[in-house]
Amino acid sequence: MRFSIMPREDSFFILLQESASNLKDTATKLLDLMENYKDVPSKVDSIKESEEAGDSIIHRIMTQLHKSFITPLDREDIARLGEGLDDVVDCIEEAARYMVEYQIPQPTESARELSRIIVRCASTIEQAMLILQNRGGKLKTLLPLKDNLNDLENEADKVTSRAMGELFEKYSAIDIIKWKEVYGQLEGATDKCEEIAAIMEGIVIKNG
Repeated sequence: MRFSIMPREDSFFILLQESASNLKDTATKLLDLMENYKDVPSKVDSIKESEEAGDSIIHRIMTQLHKSFITPLDREDIARLGEGLDDVVDCIEEAARYMVEYQIPQPTESARELSRIIVRCASTIEQAMLILQNRGGKLKTLLPLKDNLNDLENEADKVTSRAMGELFEKYSAIDIIKWKEVYGQLEGATDKCEEIAAIMEGIVIKNG
C-alpha cells in the first residue's frame, strides 16, 4: 500500500484539464462576442470573469508545485503548461477589452476568423490535457495534436497578415492603431497555443 504525505499526482492533471476547459469556455465567449456583436460590455465582463477564473487555477497549480516533492512530469513542464494556458486566456481577455475601450463599432471578418481559429486551438488543447490526465503509454497521441496547433498558428499568421493589409487600404489612421492592438492580441493567443504545442512535444520526448 502506497503512502504519501504529498498531493496526489492526478491533482496536477485535473488542474490542467480545468484550465484547458476554462480556456475553451473563454474562447467560445470570444467567438460569440465577435459573431453576435451585441450586449458587448456584458459579454466582455463575462470574458473577464473567465480570465479571473484562469488566474485562480494557475495560482492553485503553482501552490501545488511548491507543496510537492515529487511531480508526475518535470516541474518546469507543469509550470510552463499552466502558465501557457493562462497566457492564452489573458490574450483573449485583452482583445475583448479593447473592443469596448476603443469603442469599436463592429468586428471585422478577420477578427471573426481569428476567433474561430482560437476556438479550434482551445479544443485541441483540451483534448491534449485529457490525454495527459489519462496517460499511460498514450503520450505519443499528443503529437498529432501538436501538429494541429502548429498548423492553426500558421493559418492565424496568414489571416493576420491579410487583415493588416486591409487596414491600410480601408481604415483611418486611428482605426488602424485600434485594430493593430486587437489583432496583436488575437494572433498572440495563437502564438501562445503554439508554445503549448512545443511543451507537449517536449513532454512526449522526455516521457515517451
